[in-house]
Amino acid sequence: MATQPRFEVVEEPDPKPAVDIDVILVQMRLLAQRAAIAVADLYSLLTVASVFCLALLIVPHDPSSYQLAGLAGYAVFVVAVNVIVRRK
Repeated sequence: MATQPRFEVVEEPDPKPAVDIDVILVQMRLLAQRAAIAVADLYSLLTVASVFCLALLIVPHDPSSYQLAGLAGYAVFVVAVNVIVRRK
């Protein structure tokens, strides 16, 4: 009668495949760029909203020409700053 082996050697596969660090670095850079674009969009939205809120506070209460000129100057400033932020 032939004897059967009691134990058998089984090779286990590597639980974690080799990770390419370059791929991870590229993915992190893309994520950072997307976050920077989102922050720039949020900045533009907040600045334009501030002009809109100031206009809603000034215009209904019979504004003087100085108030309107100041609001227009602020609006031009906000547009210029948004153009500069978008260029980067």
